[in-house]
Amino acid sequence: MIEVKHSPLSGGEFTRGVFATRDIAKGELIHEAPVVAYENEEHEHIEKTILEDYVFEYGANHTAILLGYGSLINHSYTPNATYEISFEKHTFDFYAYTNIKAGDEILINYNGEEDNMDPLWFMEDQGAPSEENK
Repeated sequence: MIEVKHSPLSGGEFTRGVFATRDIAKGELIHEAPVVAYENEEHEHIEKTILEDYVFEYGANHTAILLGYGSLINHSYTPNATYEISFEKHTFDFYAYTNIKAGDEILINYNGEEDNMDPLWFMEDQGAPSEENK
């Protein structure tokens, strides 16, 4: 259903993204990413590594590293996927937010809500996107 390959949206040394290998219907489960959670107080150690850009908030007191393809899904202010946290299963469950065509890159809004336009840590100097820069 999904594969990792080169993404024109990704910068740095590793230009990867997650892509659909077949059509995916709106609401369909795309991927369950297991988590390795740690207490927020331990994040100062992660901040010294590249992992800092790949972690997710995991409740009020924890941060999580996602296994599987979860941390390789790129950001968009017009996402075609969304996620729900399952604290019971300790997973981030990614779902199609819109219909996704085979070959399309899977994209989520890193702010957690599909319509949240707040600037992200790697866009702080740019502000929220204008309509033409989404």
